[in-house]
Amino acid sequence: MNDVLTVLKSRRSCRKFKPDMVKEDELKAILEAGTFAATGMGKQSPIIIAVTDKKMRDEISEANRKIGGWPEGFDPFYGAPVILIVLANKAVRTFMYDGSLVMGNLMNAAESLDVASIWIHRAKEEFETDFGKDILKKLGIEGEYEGIGHCALGYAAEPAKDPAPRKENYVYYI
Repeated sequence: MNDVLTVLKSRRSCRKFKPDMVKEDELKAILEAGTFAATGMGKQSPIIIAVTDKKMRDEISEANRKIGGWPEGFDPFYGAPVILIVLANKAVRTFMYDGSLVMGNLMNAAESLDVASIWIHRAKEEFETDFGKDILKKLGIEGEYEGIGHCALGYAAEPAKDPAPRKENYVYYI
């Protein structure tokens, strides 16, 4: 089996990260892979916000925790030191699909470099708040962007679990 297929079959969501920062060259490679995701009509509607600043990462985690309704002290990013936030321009009809493909590329690229990942939701709700809108404003991002997801990255603190068996009737042939 080739390396790509091995990565696609072996990637699992990580729910316990080491505090170690992702190496810069690995992070750049993961981000670049995200920018090469397929997009509808090649419009490249998504953007990626790479959060490596611990203070900002913790503020985003707290906003996400509140939206999710978890108790104080819970970290919805499971201790991951890097958060890649994918948003996409709602003016493009395929924005949701485009952003989802970016998320997939980010997670699969991370796996190929032995960097653990997990897709965390609630980015849509975050960027509908003043907190999220302020982040975009400070970065000079204008337009109607919707949060697609957070790709939490880091090094796994424990081995990945085995995959669940694939369900019956997953694929149909005509």
